[in-house]
Amino acid sequence: MRFGLSLEPQAWPGDAGAAMLRAARDAERIGLDYVLMANHVLENPHGAGFDPVVLLAAVAGATTHLGIATSVLVLPYYQPVVLANQLATLDVVSAGRLTVAVGTGWNPQEFDALGVPLELRGRRTDESLEIMKALWTGTTADLDDRFAGLRDARIGVPPYRPGGPPVWVGGHSDAAIRRALRFGDGWHGSGLDHEEARYFRRRIEELADGTGRDPASIGISTVGFLVPPGMPAVRPAPGRLIGGPRATTTAIVDDLCQLADAGVAMCSLWMPVDGRRMGEALAWLADEVLPRVGHRSGPR
Repeated sequence: MRFGLSLEPQAWPGDAGAAMLRAARDAERIGLDYVLMANHVLENPHGAGFDPVVLLAAVAGATTHLGIATSVLVLPYYQPVVLANQLATLDVVSAGRLTVAVGTGWNPQEFDALGVPLELRGRRTDESLEIMKALWTGTTADLDDRFAGLRDARIGVPPYRPGGPPVWVGGHSDAAIRRALRFGDGWHGSGLDHEEARYFRRRIEELADGTGRDPASIGISTVGFLVPPGMPAVRPAPGRLIGGPRATTTAIVDDLCQLADAGVAMCSLWMPVDGRRMGEALAWLADEVLPRVGHRSGPR
């Protein structure tokens, strides 16, 4: 199982930008595979609203081999042609280190502020993925009549990797799983335990029937909420804590091993601790957790 670090939820100090880049460099140094950033455009209860594309570009420039990922990018918020070019640019400047986790979104206030109908978020997500994939692969001529204006379009910056960056599709609904089977390289959950991970693997297999898609080609990832022992949380986690409330290191390791045994390929760690203690949290992770779960960083 590979591991990532979310840069979003911490209470960062006044020099938040420098602190986040320092955390990214520390994550690279201890061998984590990714850093991740969620997507909010307004103040929210779960953490900062830093723009993920801008922040991850800065992370790419501050590191050498660390993967970068959105988790998740709310596609209905964006004009898909502009976003496809932005993400292709980020894929190029990071030398192919980008993964794009996408979702439909949920926050009515943000949809209202952006003038996007909440009830159309699923359709807009599907259309955005169809357009972005066609631009990245150079197959816009194959788009149907809804996108006639894109028939001869060529993206301004071809992505670093042919076909574009890998796409994870987030969401616990059948619609999200079908979207992952249609467009994605992986399915991205949140707060899963090992039983839920096995359930979603079975559901991917069931919904793949008749689609022509090999369900084994869909990796499973999850955001895992984690508070290191002895460190207070600065805000509530929006899901179950790995190892349970007031978990010991042993309970955390056991939980992560169960997730790996259940087929989770990637666990993105969301640690709601004071950003000034992130170095301490990562040192604990490197010394006490990663060696015991058999983690080895490697090709993405």
